[in-house]
Amino acid sequence: MRAFAGLLLGFLALQANAKGVSQPKLKSGSVLVVDQSDSTVLYARNADVAAPIASITKLMTALVVLDAKQPLDEPIRLTEADRDYPKASFSRLTVGTILTRGDLMHLALMSSENRAAHALGNNYPGGMRAMVAAMNAKAKALGMNSSYFVDPTGLSSQNVASPEDLSRLVIAASKNRVIREYSTDRNYIVRVQKHMVQFRNTDNLVKNPAWNIIVQKTGYINEAGKCLVMAAVIEGRSVVIVLLDSFGKYTRVADAQRVKTWMESGSNHRLQATIR
Repeated sequence: MRAFAGLLLGFLALQANAKGVSQPKLKSGSVLVVDQSDSTVLYARNADVAAPIASITKLMTALVVLDAKQPLDEPIRLTEADRDYPKASFSRLTVGTILTRGDLMHLALMSSENRAAHALGNNYPGGMRAMVAAMNAKAKALGMNSSYFVDPTGLSSQNVASPEDLSRLVIAASKNRVIREYSTDRNYIVRVQKHMVQFRNTDNLVKNPAWNIIVQKTGYINEAGKCLVMAAVIEGRSVVIVLLDSFGKYTRVADAQRVKTWMESGSNHRLQATIR
C-alpha cells in the first residue's frame, strides 16, 4: 500500500478543515475506510493507534496455517490442550471431537470458534510457540508495524494492531480463496462426537443480499470492544472497512451500514477529491 501513510496524514490534516463535506457519523472508537484499488483513505479515526483486536486475530491464524501448506483434509483430535486457556471460553467442540484442519479453520473464521483456532495452533509445525512466531513474522512481512500476537484466538488482550495494520491483513486475507469462502459462509455443520452441530456466521451482514462481502471477521473481548473488519464491493469499488472498539450489540454492524450508505450517496467522492 504505497503512499498509505502520506495519504493518511493528509487526510487527518484535511479532516478538520473539510467543512461542508458530509461524513458518516460513526460510533466505533477506531475506524479506517480505504479504497483498495489505489489505497485512498476515505475515512479515518485513530487509524494509527494499536489496540486489542480480539478474534480479528483469526485472519492471521488462517494465513499462517495456509502458508505452511498443511493439508486441510488432515483429521485432528481436540484435546484438553485445546481448551483455549487462559480464558477457557465456551465451546460446543468437546474434547475428543475429530475434525479436519479445514473444518477447524472454517469454524474459526466463520463462527469465531476459539477452540478450533487453538487446535490449529497446537497442530502447527513446531507447536503453539512456532505458530505465534509465524504470526508475528507474517505481520512484519505485511508491513503491520504496530502489531503483536501472543495467541491464535484473540482471547488475549496482548494481541494488538492498528486499523492501518488490519487493513493490510484484510487485503492479504482477501487474496486467499479459502479464507474468502470460509469467512463469508452463512453456516456450517460438523459432527461433534455422535451429533451433527450447526454453526452460524457471527456477522449477520453475510446474509444481507444488499452487501457484496469478499472477506470478513468479527471480534470481541472486554478489552477490545466489538470489532469488525471486511473487504467489500460498494458502488463498484473494492473497499476495506476496519471498525474497532464499538460498544453495544449492534454498533459495529450499524457503522458498517453507515459507511455503505455514505459511499452510495456520493459524499465520499468529494472528500476523496479533497485528499488528492
